[in-house]
Order: sequence, then structure tokens, then C-alpha cells
Amino acid sequence: MDEQQYIEERIDNQIKWYSNKSQWNQTWYKRLRALEILAASTIPLLTGYLTEVFTLRYVIGILSVIIAVISGILTLYKFQENWTEYRTTCESLKHEKFLYLTKTEVYDADNSFTLLVQRVEALISKEHTKWSQYIKAPEKHNGLSGGGSKSV
Repeated sequence: MDEQQYIEERIDNQIKWYSNKSQWNQTWYKRLRALEILAASTIPLLTGYLTEVFTLRYVIGILSVIIAVISGILTLYKFQENWTEYRTTCESLKHEKFLYLTKTEVYDADNSFTLLVQRVEALISKEHTKWSQYIKAPEKHNGLSGGGSKSV
């Protein structure tokens, strides 16, 4: 694989993938947080009318459940963490690409292409390692202690 092919097929594809995933996670994080904030801020308002409208108790209960479900979804899917990690990786890949294309700093030597490949693959590998660790220990990453409760 030559330099141009590596940049187009590997770096540019990875930049696009990380950018798209970052944007997707950002969108879902902001949507769910906005809904959570809206539901939470509506409860105090509705509480003021409880004596006048009996059915508001059910609405308040439903809003409370919605808040809990949204909070659980945000914790489970880690939209905010994924958004920032994917964006960081994307920007790091762009940074390496532009340093290489401009032959700046570490890329001004004869072995610049080899160095580019090593650094880019290290960035991608780091992200894959994080994902692999997350998959292998989901209870640790989902806020569960793994120890459970002790029997008496």
C-alpha cells in the first residue's frame, strides 16, 4: 500500500467513521438530556396544581419514570463519553495527517511514512483496546460493582 492509498483508504475512512459516530452520539446525548431536563423541570410546575387536578399525580409519576429510564439509557449507552472519545480520536487522526502532509516536526525525516502508519495505527488500536476492555467487563463500566450483596 502506498502513501496516497493509505491516506485515502485508511486515514480518511477512519476520520469519516469517527466523525460520523461522534456526531451520532452527540445528537442522541443532547436529545435525551434535553428530554430529561424538560421532564424534570415540568414536575415542580405540575405539583402546584395537584389539589385542582387529581390525574396530575399519574402524569408526575410517568414523568418520574421517564427521567429514570433516560438516565439509565444515558448510563448504559455512554453517549457523552463516546461522543468525546470519538471526536478526540478523529481530531488526533486529522492532526497526524496534516503534520505528515506538511512534513512538519516528526514527519520531516526519511522514514516519515512508516512513522505515520505507526502513529495512526496506535491511535486506532488505542480506541479498539478501550472498546475491547469495555466489552469484556460490562458490569464494571455500567456502574455495577460486580460484588453484589452479601448474604447473612
